Amino acid sequence: MREAAFIKQNSEKWKSFENLLGERFTGDPDKLSELFIELTDDLSYAQTNYPSSKITIYLNDLTLRVHGNIYKNKKERSGRFFTFWKTELPLTIYKNRNALLASLVIFSISIAIGVISAYYDDSFVRIILGDSYVNMTISNIERGDPMAVYKGEGETSMFLFITFNNIKVALMTFAAGVAYALGTVYFLFTNGIMLGSFQTFFYKYDLLLHSVLSIWIHGTIEISSIVIAGGAGLVLGNSLLFPGTYSRGESLLRGAREGAKISIGLIPLFIIAGFLEGFVTRHTEMHDLIKLFIILASAAFIIYYFIFYPIIINNQFKHATKN
Repeated sequence: MREAAFIKQNSEKWKSFENLLGERFTGDPDKLSELFIELTDDLSYAQTNYPSSKITIYLNDLTLRVHGNIYKNKKERSGRFFTFWKTELPLTIYKNRNALLASLVIFSISIAIGVISAYYDDSFVRIILGDSYVNMTISNIERGDPMAVYKGEGETSMFLFITFNNIKVALMTFAAGVAYALGTVYFLFTNGIMLGSFQTFFYKYDLLLHSVLSIWIHGTIEISSIVIAGGAGLVLGNSLLFPGTYSRGESLLRGAREGAKISIGLIPLFIIAGFLEGFVTRHTEMHDLIKLFIILASAAFIIYYFIFYPIIINNQFKHATKN
């Protein structure tokens, strides 16, 4: 988009922010929250396409002024990076919470399909996981080391491979949303069915608890991130299916920006999950209480940052705009 067209298209929105600065806000706080997210989107777009332009300097200044005005009672200094993790990403998650919930529902249904299918049909696991993997795991079980698959490679190489692979899967899950969300739904279903079949396989060998305490050391963060990436893909797909008052192209651009923010926010989680899988999960001799602590701590973080923290930030945003 030409810079002049970009300015003309968004100038009224930016003026509304300028008018709000220094005034007592009496409108809809949720609307202001959405406008703030759009402003940071515009800043990112300008930094990418017009890095040396005056409009980029203007938007950067306006974003800092709006953020500082909203959180004027906070003393901490916030740069762009800090603002993204502390405010921008949580607000984006809150705004798209229905898409994230839909992703969780789809994934849960697919897990149930995998569990039921694997429980009643032994051949189903082989279809989903492959004969070689199933045969290898049975061999490991017979040798008394069911989780030996996590010990087959060097720690560092395994960490790097798994991390990059998980990031690739997450980005594919998000990008597949451009096919009117159908691609994202497909990725969620295949991963959910695989997980349900996998756990049912160990259940049939009376190793469900052992597998859960081992696999979910890294799986708590890894699987949660896949679900969140699915939510990002649904955001992208919904922007095409339900463009609202925007043109379909503009709606797609906005959906892509918000979905990309969520996906980028998952990268540190995949690094942590890859580290746990490469360096920690392999130590199956660890006491069960240590394993349980890691799992619960991981779950607590996911629940807090992706469920409760966005609500807290959104409520703070509402409160700040009324004062």
